[in-house]
Amino acid sequence: MALEIQSAIVDVLSAKALAALDVAGRSRLVVAGGVGANRALRARLIESVAARGGEVYFPDLAFCTDNGAMIALVGALRLEGAPPADHAFAVRPRWDLASLTPGNRAAAA
Repeated sequence: MALEIQSAIVDVLSAKALAALDVAGRSRLVVAGGVGANRALRARLIESVAARGGEVYFPDLAFCTDNGAMIALVGALRLEGAPPADHAFAVRPRWDLASLTPGNRAAAA
């Protein structure tokens, strides 16, 4: 079932990316974020864009991350009460989540 869902998502994202290239009149596609780590999507985009004479650019896999950790932190802060009025907190890419314990959540924010 998961494979079928992934296939459907790859179909939709590929179609939308190709349509965006058409609308923009471009032949080069840049993929960023967590979705760029998906091997099936990478393969499909490379094949589809190359068939049109274009190129696809992906960051190295180490840079294909999503914002799941940030969303989890914001959720934890909201559970403890509203975030600060300015909604500011420290940004720490590649933050070791094991270091985030209930006792130091406030320090992390």
